Amino acid sequence: MKALVIESPHHAAIREVPYPNPRPGEVVIKVERVGICGTDFHIYEGEFLSPYPIIPGHEFSGTIHELGEGVEGLRIGERVTADPSLFCGQCVYCLTNRGNQCENWGALGNTVNGSMAEFVAVPARNVVRIPDSMSFETAAFIEPIACVVHAMNRLQLKAGNSVLLFGAGAMGQQLVQTLSRSGASRLTVVDVSESKLALALSMGATETVNVRDKSRLAGQSFDVVVDATGIPAVIEDAFSYLGKTATYLQFGVTPKHAQIRISPFDLYHKDWTLIGSMAINYTFIPAFEWVKEGRILLEPLVSKVISLEEAAEFLSKPKDAELLKIQIKL
Repeated sequence: MKALVIESPHHAAIREVPYPNPRPGEVVIKVERVGICGTDFHIYEGEFLSPYPIIPGHEFSGTIHELGEGVEGLRIGERVTADPSLFCGQCVYCLTNRGNQCENWGALGNTVNGSMAEFVAVPARNVVRIPDSMSFETAAFIEPIACVVHAMNRLQLKAGNSVLLFGAGAMGQQLVQTLSRSGASRLTVVDVSESKLALALSMGATETVNVRDKSRLAGQSFDVVVDATGIPAVIEDAFSYLGKTATYLQFGVTPKHAQIRISPFDLYHKDWTLIGSMAINYTFIPAFEWVKEGRILLEPLVSKVISLEEAAEFLSKPKDAELLKIQIKL
């Protein structure tokens, strides 16, 4: 079968690889759509946890192609998506509902081969059927939405909180929608792209600021500050907008060895709360319910659909600041 393989940092190509025969308890999914995530870029750049070579891809949808031994309740041909999380289920973190911190953490497309391929094998317990009314395009968004659900569970936004969000990309637009529906009063979004800022306003932001005009925020403070860029310089600057007793949420994925400076006196004196949000934590089903009921608008977030062959070249190019979600159609 064909697959996009990142062979080493900065080297990706389309290769013929073995078909992933299902082990007991697994199913093989014929992939229809795969979203390209910021983490995939980090893997390409050698900035994540992944081994090489690896087939990336962890936000996807398709149809069941083959059932492994012992799989019950699923049928060949069913339209599905799947939680890419591979938790061991036995360590202290898994047993206390902190699976995303599993001592043996893994994920499709991150630590083992993923879905930028014609077929992918996944644990049957991770599979979620999608209704006929849900497109493969939309179903491939359930994984990123599950990351947003985990972030919101961590954040525990209070009604009336003022929020400052850095980054209006595909994940930022999903955060805008959830923050605006979860209690935010003032919701200010900062980005470099005017088109993304305009979309953020239509999605629920109350104010937008282009990075070039960031001086407008001078002296202002917020109850909550969220980073969805993963850019260390942006993150370091974001702390200057935290008010007293404010909460900071790190949502964007940074390069693995990135560092920032923070004032420990301000952290102490202003009673700040600092939160990280790592991937998914048993939030795939809630995300599916959100998407199924149309609570999050997703179709406008797809900027471009490309082929698997085009994806290898796409990863190697500089990011286009105007693009939102890119999906691969197989």
